[in-house]
Amino acid sequence: MDELNEDTGLKVVGRVPRNATEEVVVTMGTYKLIDVLDIRWYKDNKPSYKGIRVNIEEAQLLYAILKRELEVNKNE
Repeated sequence: MDELNEDTGLKVVGRVPRNATEEVVVTMGTYKLIDVLDIRWYKDNKPSYKGIRVNIEEAQLLYAILKRELEVNKNE
């Protein structure tokens, strides 16, 4: 997925559609000289304020937490 988000200049690395008008868009890139991961809700192809932007170190910690919790819930 080599799509560039025109609003942020970040590279779109994934999309999670919810319905015909809403989706979560995951982007990565450099913002103010910091490598970041951005996960944001879009409605009608427009970004909302609902989302999170973290640096790569924070993203790795977040990933570890999500992976742990999803594995725990998977086994219940």
